[in-house]
Amino acid sequence: MEFPEDLKYSKEHEWVKVDGDIAIIGITAHAQDELGDVVYVEAPEIGSSVDASGTFGVVESVKAVSDLYAPVSGKVIEVNSRLEEEPELINSDPYNEAWIIKVEMSDSTELDALLTGEEYASYVGAEGK
Repeated sequence: MEFPEDLKYSKEHEWVKVDGDIAIIGITAHAQDELGDVVYVEAPEIGSSVDASGTFGVVESVKAVSDLYAPVSGKVIEVNSRLEEEPELINSDPYNEAWIIKVEMSDSTELDALLTGEEYASYVGAEGK
């Protein structure tokens, strides 16, 4: 399994794409693979605040319900409304069409605590042992 190098990753299996002071957040291919077929995504309201390492929503699959953890702190400025009707996008395209929220970051230095694609690949490889 490959993890795009232009993204940052959390140990809770979320990814972040940085666009200026905006963090686009979704779950990794590894996470969706572990969950199985995603049937529901609960995201926060636009305008709400998220805290790094705090929960911001839920992903439900045929196998399990999993909390979503914010990799960075800030204000939610956009929610991917397509996931309401098409939660299975997370299974088919976790890194592009299936982003979950966009956050205006309040502290971009939090990105320094996240993993590179290579580090995340090592982490998930070690996690399964």
